[in-house]
Amino acid sequence: MYYGSETERAKENFKISGMRIQQGFITEYLVLKRSAAKTNIALGKLDKRIGNAIISACDIMIKGKLRDQFVVDVFQAGAGTSVNMNVNEVVANLAIELLKGRKGNYKMVHPNDHVNMSQSTNDTFHTVTRMAANRKIKDALIPSLGKLHKELQRKSREMGNTIKIGRTHLQDAVPMSFGQEFSGYAASVEYCINELSGARKALMELPIGGTAIGTGINAGKGYARAILREIGAYEHERFKAASNRFAAMQNEYAELICSNALKDTAITLNKIANDFRLLGSGPTAGFSDIILPAVQPGSSIMPGKVNPSMAEMLNMVCFQVEGNCTTIDRAADSGQLELNVFMPIIAFNLLFSIEILSNAVSTFAERCVSGVRPNEKQTEKYAMMSPEIATALSPYIGYAKAASIAKEASRKKMDVLELCIQKRIMSREELKRILDPKKLAKGD
Repeated sequence: MYYGSETERAKENFKISGMRIQQGFITEYLVLKRSAAKTNIALGKLDKRIGNAIISACDIMIKGKLRDQFVVDVFQAGAGTSVNMNVNEVVANLAIELLKGRKGNYKMVHPNDHVNMSQSTNDTFHTVTRMAANRKIKDALIPSLGKLHKELQRKSREMGNTIKIGRTHLQDAVPMSFGQEFSGYAASVEYCINELSGARKALMELPIGGTAIGTGINAGKGYARAILREIGAYEHERFKAASNRFAAMQNEYAELICSNALKDTAITLNKIANDFRLLGSGPTAGFSDIILPAVQPGSSIMPGKVNPSMAEMLNMVCFQVEGNCTTIDRAADSGQLELNVFMPIIAFNLLFSIEILSNAVSTFAERCVSGVRPNEKQTEKYAMMSPEIATALSPYIGYAKAASIAKEASRKKMDVLELCIQKRIMSREELKRILDPKKLAKGD
């Protein structure tokens, strides 16, 4: 066991959910601890031998060792002190071992005096939350959305000439192509990528060096600038000091920007998933515009039933992300005075949303979008039979007469073209030119 008495106390006090803060968060905390040690050595505050042992201990754990030693429940005392001390104690004890000492001999390496030197939970937890969220958005979520965007664009090109009926209010509208419909989905995903890229800019502002409440007490001159450089060099990122450290510790503006970008992304993806489910409904009593890949049996009782499983999965992930955003909102607006103490639940939900969205989007792109096909016979039939194709006649015969034809076609279950020919509205050739669904889909 590498954790100490403070972690053990927190472990006993908070037997709440069995859920732990994400491993990516722990990794970033270790990056911060090694950066603090390097900075304190350079500033002459930390003995080089002790500091190098701390750095080596962090490097070992960054590679994945001793991850079972981070044991504090997500639901814990505010601010995240238990998590910070869990990290401090594990790093200290491993550093002691590396110095050939016995674990617990804090005279050699102390969790507070050495590992936590120039730091507080209050500035480090905020900083690590932003570092971890930035890393996961950059490395996982944006690439997953990029994959989905690419698949939707490919499908837009692949199905570009297949005509279907557009729908508004769940009623027939005018013809369009699958290429147009899927280009809309692709562009919507691109908007999400751009919004998340903007959120990353807010996450790049770190309050490190503010220590307890933003004043920087016990950090020392030059520490804040130096550790920012150290973290940035290790992460290959251009982090910068929070424009106001007091604001960054009182109010989670960057976390809220990020959370709301995740919620906006979830809302957009949820709408796309809903459309896929609706367009794929059937096969005999629904829209049946598209044929979704059959990834698994859809029923334990009805043989041959195939459900839109991947779209349903994405729906549920989006619901969870929207709920996580509500939790973050409540935690952020419940902060008081110099510190928001609800950072553990903010960090957990933020990273949870990024993780499940990343996985869900990648899976949806690979197992659903990549294999979707248009039901061409069905969609072209719908396009020709829709009474709303009469919209194209309005410039020639007026809105009222076109509306009358649309209603009669609907009532008699006839397509508009045949009804107009029957009524001798104009020549067959002229009607075919005006009512050509492919021409109508182009809008000219």
